[in-house]
Amino acid sequence: MTDAAPRLHALVEQLLGVPLPVRVRAWDGSQAGPPDAPTLVVRNRRALRRLLFKPGELGLARAWVAGDLEIEGDLYHALDLLSGLVWERGDDARGLAQALRDPQFRAAALGLLRMAGLPLPPAPPREEVRRTRHHHTRHTDRRAISHHYDVGNDFYEIVLGPSMVYSCAYWPAPGATLEQAQHDKLELVCRKLALKPDQRLLDVGCGWGSMAVHAAREHGVRVVGITLSQEQAAYARKRVADAGLTDRIEIRVQDYRDVTDGPYDAISSIGMAEHVGAEKYLEYASGLYDLLKPGGLLLNHQIARRPERDESAYELDGFIDAYVFPDGELAPLGTTVTQLERAGFEVRDVESLREHYALTLRRWVARLDDDWQRAVRLSGPGRARVWRLYMAACAVAFERNRIGVNQVLAVRAPESGDSGMPLRSRTWN
Repeated sequence: MTDAAPRLHALVEQLLGVPLPVRVRAWDGSQAGPPDAPTLVVRNRRALRRLLFKPGELGLARAWVAGDLEIEGDLYHALDLLSGLVWERGDDARGLAQALRDPQFRAAALGLLRMAGLPLPPAPPREEVRRTRHHHTRHTDRRAISHHYDVGNDFYEIVLGPSMVYSCAYWPAPGATLEQAQHDKLELVCRKLALKPDQRLLDVGCGWGSMAVHAAREHGVRVVGITLSQEQAAYARKRVADAGLTDRIEIRVQDYRDVTDGPYDAISSIGMAEHVGAEKYLEYASGLYDLLKPGGLLLNHQIARRPERDESAYELDGFIDAYVFPDGELAPLGTTVTQLERAGFEVRDVESLREHYALTLRRWVARLDDDWQRAVRLSGPGRARVWRLYMAACAVAFERNRIGVNQVLAVRAPESGDSGMPLRSRTWN
């Protein structure tokens, strides 16, 4: 009897209290739901057990990473449809306990339990990091960075392309190439920092060396790039050598808290501050302030979340924390600006690149899809599935203004108050 999908579809709608906007195909081949909608493929009963024992985003993520769930059709459209039902509801245990007091909800949950079979929680996929709250020590930050960035440089080459820039590109037009857009982003940063030959630039979270090479080659500066990833550092050093820039660029495996060789004329921090953590952010900002000479500029490029009505209720995203960026934290833009000002900086310019990041992520997903089999061979199927879901979901989040990304330009103004900035500073556009 092939009726699993209609039963499952009806039970889920009963649990949610709203229509399920996607089609469902179950392990027995049955289907139910809107005929023209993307299809959520439930490959086995184990997917139900994962959802029952961990309702919400993390349960769905575990089923996806393990291959128990799949989406057929437009992945972005499916994630957009599901986001209001799952991601925006979160994993509130108190809300679940309250819902279970409702007889209809309880009956639907029991129906799913019967469909799921033996009530044993499956082990999480091996790609999942044990979720613990740390206080961003050097050791825990190094481990978190290693989890995310030491996947393998060959894998990142598939996703990022020749530019090897793992942050939001700057698109002259939607039809431009990814390489041109990443070049334009690096040039945008250099122009905002007003880099001049023989100045000293500190690139915090230097990645695979793209910013360091661009700044040294195109603007003649001397660069120190720091990262906590051994694989990134090895790759960056080879790029520096291949470019003939070893006399101008030094790549270090070093924590930002351990840099003591200031002053620098400028500091770039591109896509790194998300790893700092709220408790350490003032220390991070103050440390960069101390490393700059008076009149020196900081370009802080950072993803931001929307502010909560009650900021104490903010929790790390379950999927991102468990599979992508362990201990990564997003802050509202206003909080970031306030912390930079508390550290002594004068904030001179803020530019949102939200739509640019959505375009960037869609290109990365397309590159991954185009070379999927090789990506799976390099990273394993679970890790490749993590990346596909994470990048596609983030693209939708940027497009729907659930998260943003901003470049904040700040100066360590001297005691005289003369910032050295031009009266009309947006000369980089």
